[in-house]
Amino acid sequence: MCCRTAGVNAASQYYHCRMRLWPQPVWARTGTPKTYVPRSQPGHSLAPGNMSSHKGLNGTCSVHEYSGTFAGQPVRFKMTSVCGHVMTLDFLGKYNKWDKVDPAELFSQAPTEKKEANPKLNMVKFLQVEGKGCDYIVLWLDCDKEGENICFEVLDAVLPVMNPAHGGEKTVFRARFSSITDTDICAAMARLGEPDHNEALSVDARQELDLRIGCAFTRFQTKYFQGKYGNLDSSLISFGPCQTPTLGFCVERHDKIQSFKPETYWVLQAKVNVDKDRSLLLDWDRVRVFDREIAQMFLNMTKLEKEAQVEATSRKEKAKQRPLALNTVEMLRVASSSLGMGPQHAMQTAERLYTQGYISYPRTETTHYPENFDLKGPLRQQANHPYWADTVKRLLAEGINRPRKGHDAGDHPPITPMRSATEAELGGEAWRLYEYITRHFIATVSYDCKYLQSTIAFRIGSEHFTCTGKTVISPGFTEIMPWQSVPLEESLPTCQRGDTFPVSEIKMLEKQTSPPDYLTEAELITLMEKHGIGTDASIPVHINNICQRNYVTVESGRRLKPTNLGIVLVHGYYKIDAELVLPTIRSAVEKQLNLIAQGKADYRQVLGHTLDVFKRKFHYFVDSIAGMDELMEVSFSPLAATGKPLSRCGKCHRFMKYIQAKPSRLHCSHCDETYTLPQNGTIKLYKELRCPLDDFELVLWSSGSRGKSYPLCPYCSNHPPFRDMKKGMGCNECTHPTCQHSLSMLGIGQCVGCEGGVLVLDPTSGPKWKVACNKCNVVAHCFENAYRVRVSADTCSTCEAALLAVDFNKAKSPLPGDETQHTGCVFCDPIFQELVELKHAASCHPMHRGGPGRRQGRGRARGRRPPGKPNARRPKDKMSALAAYFV
Repeated sequence: MCCRTAGVNAASQYYHCRMRLWPQPVWARTGTPKTYVPRSQPGHSLAPGNMSSHKGLNGTCSVHEYSGTFAGQPVRFKMTSVCGHVMTLDFLGKYNKWDKVDPAELFSQAPTEKKEANPKLNMVKFLQVEGKGCDYIVLWLDCDKEGENICFEVLDAVLPVMNPAHGGEKTVFRARFSSITDTDICAAMARLGEPDHNEALSVDARQELDLRIGCAFTRFQTKYFQGKYGNLDSSLISFGPCQTPTLGFCVERHDKIQSFKPETYWVLQAKVNVDKDRSLLLDWDRVRVFDREIAQMFLNMTKLEKEAQVEATSRKEKAKQRPLALNTVEMLRVASSSLGMGPQHAMQTAERLYTQGYISYPRTETTHYPENFDLKGPLRQQANHPYWADTVKRLLAEGINRPRKGHDAGDHPPITPMRSATEAELGGEAWRLYEYITRHFIATVSYDCKYLQSTIAFRIGSEHFTCTGKTVISPGFTEIMPWQSVPLEESLPTCQRGDTFPVSEIKMLEKQTSPPDYLTEAELITLMEKHGIGTDASIPVHINNICQRNYVTVESGRRLKPTNLGIVLVHGYYKIDAELVLPTIRSAVEKQLNLIAQGKADYRQVLGHTLDVFKRKFHYFVDSIAGMDELMEVSFSPLAATGKPLSRCGKCHRFMKYIQAKPSRLHCSHCDETYTLPQNGTIKLYKELRCPLDDFELVLWSSGSRGKSYPLCPYCSNHPPFRDMKKGMGCNECTHPTCQHSLSMLGIGQCVGCEGGVLVLDPTSGPKWKVACNKCNVVAHCFENAYRVRVSADTCSTCEAALLAVDFNKAKSPLPGDETQHTGCVFCDPIFQELVELKHAASCHPMHRGGPGRRQGRGRARGRRPPGKPNARRPKDKMSALAAYFV
């Protein structure tokens, strides 16, 4: 991206043409760029020596500037990156609140908006600042539908601040590439195109469908079932148009296992002597019979025979074909079945290898190399590798074999290693995945494995038996993929028709049919690809989702075993509307989305029709939910019968039960009310103290001995009593002016680690006292061995923070002389500064990095002050003990 003067160009992927920078497409990474000067391209040239780099305003994305030419004119290039999607789709206002809106409204009435995917990154403002005054923009996003969608997100941010085009001049360009190598990047720069609006629209359609359909079903069934059952052990009973059919495959296999009834069968096994030290085991041509008497009859007919006569012999040369070129789905299958890596983790590892320049783009459906693809280039990169150098050099010397013709999806070339790497360089799982990708590529340009298969047909009495053997002639590709090699078998004797061999044994074996095993991740990926569920990029996400939702567990061998919750959900969908769980309807939707991408279907029509179909299904599902509820009743316990008594209800004064299973909550069976609690911590009764507003007994939430803890009222947390309180807040954020547990009474001053947070004394933490922020994870351990710490009504004259009154044990008092009591400011008092130690903090805060936040650390705080206390500000003359931690 460039401008004619010293303006800027907001790139969406690190620009690699002639300048080898950190190879991160949409993820930022810090470090000093390296320069590299390849051959020049017509119309474009760079001067790497003029390059300068700096961090953008969001502190995450680097910006690199250099001079060169673009479209035959001198320009100043500016290159930067984004971090995935700039924008995300969400509902407006009240439609984001589960309790305020009927889920049915989400299908059509609920308006949506695009908002920043990660507001903390300020990506839109960052792009606008860097793109202001730009004349041209070149987009280097991943070359798939998602990347195309991000192109238009970047354009929406940058175009309004770019210089206007002159006389219809083209200013927006799209670079398309498949690997981060100098050759591929320079070639992409030489043939710049335009972003594909249709592909971006297909992503918009998928996002809106998944948002509306998923949220409607998820909200309804989560509220319905969590309001009735206490041991579901899942914080979200989610539904997804792709996620649910994925779960359906796992439960279908489970049902087959449960309904399987083993059958007994019998086989005949014969053994003949070739010589006195060698025998052959023969296979029965009938394979097996399921009637014991018939099997006994065949045994009786043959066991009296002393010789086996040769009926026929054959020797055929056969070939085991080298593999097709590697695409995403096959890579994920192998990663799960052979490398023990889950699909989601394997995909993340592959993306990291790609952005570091080790492999080509890892999201591709293609298994066919185009005719003009340079196969020798990547192969030469491996010529000196310690593991396969000999194989590669021999292939280069003798001539490579053209890869097999696979499927050309028209997206990207197959996954290919782009440069050599060692285990020490990559380490761990990244190396194992890279090694497999490299071996697979070398195998595709190797020769087929050739072997000689010998077969001897025998007759013993009236029954026929066979014996086969294989002898490798040329290992071919199995030299680089030894796990694919033809298994070593004992060579068969040389014989001809009419020869006889003595029978040493004939016996009848009793066996049983065995049930299928649970689906492996690799088998599930195959089924999803076959039925069109998800894309090569989203398949790992859907599998990961059903694991995180506690619908399946990953057993040994990466087999997916459905939980009770997953089984009941799928059976319930089958009972109400099988299409909700069958892959057919989602497969049809994916085909329509692909038509949008190809420009053959109208975006609005596809969106409207699909939403109308699912809206009807949703209403029928709601009306028929009793059918699924009948299944739930059998497997799960009602709220009233779950959990253990913990605290008293403020309405009926009976004990409420604490339900520890996700999501943890309190339930009053007498009032039939349920109160959600903070998650990912422990809950216990708080000294039987009651809330002055509603008489509910308080409970104490804690994240551990070294973390935060605070009391909360179950009723106030679910029904905020004050306007400035949000649902889920504890007493450390309550603005009650006189309650002894509230922020008003225990707040000290503004947090040094975040904007808007207040440091609050934890009154339960003694004798190892803690002060913790009520917003972020800053925790200060202080005044160890003090037996009492109180927040004073007085404030510090320097920073206006509340003073702390501390009483120490006489034997362990750190105070001078024989003093045991001291009142002071934790920020300014020199005695207290030595007694405060910050244990946890948000390391991304600017003060921790020595960034702008450190310079702005002094002066009046901008956060909300605790009611009843002056607005806290940091010391003017010196950094406090807490703030100094960040330096």
